[in-house]
Amino acid sequence: MKKTLIATSIASAVSLSALTLPSVAAAEVSANVGVVSNYFFRGVTQTDDSAAVQGGLDYAHESGFYAGTWASNVDFGADAANYELDLYAGYGGSVGDLSYDVGYVYYAYPDSPDDIDFGEIYGSLTYSYLTAGLAYTANGQADAGPFIQGDLYYYAGVDVPFGDSGFSGSLYYGYYTFDDDGEPGYGDMDYGHWTASVAKDAGDFGSFNMSFEMADVGEDNFVSTNDDLQVWVGWSKSF
Repeated sequence: MKKTLIATSIASAVSLSALTLPSVAAAEVSANVGVVSNYFFRGVTQTDDSAAVQGGLDYAHESGFYAGTWASNVDFGADAANYELDLYAGYGGSVGDLSYDVGYVYYAYPDSPDDIDFGEIYGSLTYSYLTAGLAYTANGQADAGPFIQGDLYYYAGVDVPFGDSGFSGSLYYGYYTFDDDGEPGYGDMDYGHWTASVAKDAGDFGSFNMSFEMADVGEDNFVSTNDDLQVWVGWSKSF
């Protein structure tokens, strides 16, 4: 299936830290690498239920400005894209106890024979353990179907540390509305999904997680028809 979700896989897969711009001395560059048994973007596998190797490079400044890139292998079928390359930039900060994050991310599939790249404007608010956000598809190469201008993705989640154990738990729900939902040739596309995860910070050995995914889709949904509970594990490390 076509794309993908930062990290988000924005999630996806995209880990965004708030830092800043003006002086180079106050800037920070970091890298990350990871392996997952199944790469999901917003409840839909991007690797045909196979493993993925992923990694990225981030620039952050203490002002709140950040930019970066992230890549992963994907499997959209024979003669389709084999890898995804994301480019993003944004700004994060806080007002009192409320943190905010706004930015733009471009999802590219350089080796795809079809025009499937798209870009999103996103924003989120975080208070304590709670986060809620919205992503709007601002541009897309495809003329119709999913991942074109006008698509909206809503999400909310909670991420709670378990004391000083290094363990944490999270619960996340997202809902996708597509501009061409119900159009001839595409039919049902809108769907919701949830993710529940347990993660362990292992210090110098990186972080480990186990996640449970489920998408609320029908048997004729154009984006995905897999409504089974999916389980995947992953490891990541930042440098």
